[in-house]
Amino acid sequence: MKYTLIIVDMINEFVYGKLRVSDAKLIIPNIKELVEVARKKGIPVIYAVDSHRPDDSEIKLWGEHAMEGSEASKVVDELKPMESGFIVKKTTYDAFYHTELEQILRKFNVGTVCITGVATSICCQHTAAGAFFRGFKIIVVSDATADLDKESHQKSLEYMKKVYGAKILATKELVERWK
Repeated sequence: MKYTLIIVDMINEFVYGKLRVSDAKLIIPNIKELVEVARKKGIPVIYAVDSHRPDDSEIKLWGEHAMEGSEASKVVDELKPMESGFIVKKTTYDAFYHTELEQILRKFNVGTVCITGVATSICCQHTAAGAFFRGFKIIVVSDATADLDKESHQKSLEYMKKVYGAKILATKELVERWK
């Protein structure tokens, strides 16, 4: 079964900016470890990043954030993509909606998406929904995702497990599975 690692919204806006997720910095080491192992194993690494325009529906709700081409919409330095990494720019919570993500996954014959990043109950959960609706198996890495608060994080993990059949694994468990 072919895997891909999807890193959702680990961008300046959500790690260091005005819409910062408080635990986002804490998950960087686990995501880094997963990226290193994925690269060694030839597993595609995909960065799904908010890249908004002024008329995007999220702007009405959250205000201007992660605007297209801004520093706020760039992946944090600690997780900078390599040349071989893919950056998928998204304008909604779901990294599949009106993006090339599905085509990339089909090109690499991916069967399972491994989701990391922020926020668990928003963009990670909606990306999991997008994956589920397209027939992909889902792994959500519990210690490589973070939310606005711990309760929302836990509820979202349980929801994805129950509703999308997602496997909830810790970083070390996923690394073992990739071996």
